[in-house]
Amino acid sequence: MSDPGDRLRARVLEHLRSLGFEVDAGSRGLLTLRAPDGKDALRRLHAEARCFILRGHQEWIRWAWPRLSPHFARGDQVIPERIRPVLVEVAEPWQAGLFRLARLTWSLPYSKGYGRRLRFLILDEGNRTPSGHPFLIGILALQSPPLSFPPRDRRFRYPPGRKVELVNQTMDIQTLGAVPPYSDLLGGKLVALAAASNEVRRAYQRKYGGRRTEIEGRILPAHLVALTTTSAFGRSSLYNRLQYRGEPIAVSLGYTEGYGTFHLEVLYPLFRGFLEAQGVSTKGGYGVGPRIKWQTCVRALERLGLPRALLRHALRREAFLFPLIHNLEDYMEGRVAEPLYRDLPFADLAAYWRERWLLPRAGRVDRWRAWEPERLLDLLIVDEGG
Repeated sequence: MSDPGDRLRARVLEHLRSLGFEVDAGSRGLLTLRAPDGKDALRRLHAEARCFILRGHQEWIRWAWPRLSPHFARGDQVIPERIRPVLVEVAEPWQAGLFRLARLTWSLPYSKGYGRRLRFLILDEGNRTPSGHPFLIGILALQSPPLSFPPRDRRFRYPPGRKVELVNQTMDIQTLGAVPPYSDLLGGKLVALAAASNEVRRAYQRKYGGRRTEIEGRILPAHLVALTTTSAFGRSSLYNRLQYRGEPIAVSLGYTEGYGTFHLEVLYPLFRGFLEAQGVSTKGGYGVGPRIKWQTCVRALERLGLPRALLRHALRREAFLFPLIHNLEDYMEGRVAEPLYRDLPFADLAAYWRERWLLPRAGRVDRWRAWEPERLLDLLIVDEGG
């Protein structure tokens, strides 16, 4: 029987080629990846990881759908002029279930997020089912920021020894988007505006102000001064030129460098088993998120005789910064001690979205009226063996 390492090594290369990557040996014999081109290719790459994760949720989906599907509107149940958005922090079990069900319909693989986390629903109190359920417009989730994020780190010159402290006063947008039929009415713009709202910032202050960080045991300031995020597929039409009354909500930071682990997602359990069999622990306390996943993949590749360059999938995403304070650059670079917060009430942002995007869109487009929420179930149910 061949060596388990040899079999896993062959499996890695076979998997990458099946996704459309070209695996080349350079002049020094080192393997490199050439990614397939185009957004459709990116979606195909994500699709395998998404289905792999989704299979683990099938039993729960079949239980949850009959209970939670009334919150997903049919197109003919939505009257645009009556839409009245409310921002709700996820606190109750049904809210958590609705968030999870909506997130599982995304084209990106599902993740609970890492570290500090906040989750929100945006509900439509103006359009409801006959039984009184408010319809779901969209979802928003924040998580701890990556300590190393080159597009953000190129933006600021952190004072010596203060990078961790300052970065820990930001969060990363892990999930943001609208569900049909609201997505066709540019509900994603509303969710993006909501991310910068006073209500999100205050929810953070209530939950995390005064807590200690897991890395160094520092007390976290109660400040949330900025958010970061990346587009799903290349350049973002959602965040570019996103403004509120002439002031930018999201600022482009350029593009990521194209490194990550998502294209190896289905192999991750095999990597863990391979390392554990060799006495290498893949568990951890702090770092059970992207960092430990990255480290596990690097260690496995190295022990398989494969270069860490295989983590460079070359799929660059546009990165964005959401400034929540007027003096962000001065604050992050240590020239001022107190943040000057922008005043962005959700009600004002929602009213602006209504006039700027919702009503003009509803007057131009009507395909959303034919939407049936049962089509979401087709996205949620996957072939167990496929």
